[in-house]
Amino acid sequence: MRNRFPDLERVKAYADSYRSGDQPIHADASAAELRRAFCLSLNEKGLNGAHVIEELIEAASGGLVRNTDPGFFAWVMGASDPVGVAADWLVSIWGQNSAIYQTAPAAAIAEEAVSAWLLDLLDLPKDSSVAFVTGATMAGFVGLAAARGAVLKRYGHDFDEVGLQGAPQVSIYISDDAHVSNFSALRYLGFGRSNIVTVSSDKRGLMMPDALAKELAQHEGPQIIISQAGHINSGGFEDFVAISRLCREHNAWMHVDGAFGLWARVLEEKAELTCGLELADSWSVDGHKWLQLPYDSGFAIVRDPQAHMRAMTKDAGYLNIDPEDGRNPANFGPELSRRARGFAAWAVIRSLGRDGIIEMVRAHCSAATRLRDELSSVSGLSVLNPVDLNQLIIAFEDDKKDVQMPEFARRINQHDGFFVRPAQWKSRQVLRVSIISQFADEALLVRFAEFLGETLIELDAIQSV
Repeated sequence: MRNRFPDLERVKAYADSYRSGDQPIHADASAAELRRAFCLSLNEKGLNGAHVIEELIEAASGGLVRNTDPGFFAWVMGASDPVGVAADWLVSIWGQNSAIYQTAPAAAIAEEAVSAWLLDLLDLPKDSSVAFVTGATMAGFVGLAAARGAVLKRYGHDFDEVGLQGAPQVSIYISDDAHVSNFSALRYLGFGRSNIVTVSSDKRGLMMPDALAKELAQHEGPQIIISQAGHINSGGFEDFVAISRLCREHNAWMHVDGAFGLWARVLEEKAELTCGLELADSWSVDGHKWLQLPYDSGFAIVRDPQAHMRAMTKDAGYLNIDPEDGRNPANFGPELSRRARGFAAWAVIRSLGRDGIIEMVRAHCSAATRLRDELSSVSGLSVLNPVDLNQLIIAFEDDKKDVQMPEFARRINQHDGFFVRPAQWKSRQVLRVSIISQFADEALLVRFAEFLGETLIELDAIQSV
């Protein structure tokens, strides 16, 4: 029988070659070259699908960043577990809109299962509710939307009835070095600069409880505190025990930005870092980071399901919700039309199992420590942060050389096996190294440390000429 879907067969063959290939990790096509390949005149007549897929592969090939490669250290991006990719193909093949149970019953129940597994793995309150969203930004949005309604209700304001009009001022406390996604989520929720109190941070970018206490004492009314589990640069964790105590004293909602750091909860040896985190009211975490799910994937977890659903539930007669239905995903997230994100999460967690997830997180933390130790013998480089997790901040020992960091990064990226990006942090030009690919191991990091030393020698030789 003639194959009815030759385009799908072509993508399968390409997938095998792409994931096992040795192409450069960094994109090597310029913006101008990509525009020439993509920005064509709109064709009047349709084209053969298989031909269009070939065109797409050719047009995109020079502009792909291989964040699925084990040597990709530039950002905290997972490697898209092949099991998750296969499940995600099924998501597209099945074409389910997982808005409500009736539109996609299997997707809804898969989310029920994954929700229970996540709360178990992360050791969070078992009766919490979970939203399946695009990533930590939207997870923060969902958690903070629940917080907004809840803290206003504590002060007699009915947000559902009158919105923010006439509402008491909500004060939101966050480290002055917190991730930008939190500020974006707050803006989406109608909060401005006057609502946000930036609290002084320490050298790791972490909010200091004493500074938070002083700020809390200066404000009255509804309050929300956003804390960090896994700082995007240093990988550090805030003092959740102290922060949660202040939350109780001031009747504040505590939200934890745990985009990748929340997964430290699976390691017994990291218990000290996450102690008290379970006392929060909501948590945001990515799936496409440490869990290695395909993009897009994130989870908003809220201790109070009623506050969660008040912020997100959608009512319409045509939805025709039956009391006997299973989970209705639209009750927990902002979308009514959305991918069935639970399938890939279900497949990857089943594939890895509890032990596999623990082993992966532990291996990455161990590899980060090994890289730190290897770099201690590389003259001219230093690691600026205590390596608590999988993040390293690498800088020149002589800060007068900081201006050379972009060139240093460029030379590193000429090696097909590694990809880094320079960044500015705490007035320094640095390299942020994120060890997050499930395929990264200690042997790779030893080679990376050696290569950094060799590249620095070359750079110094050029600069001295």
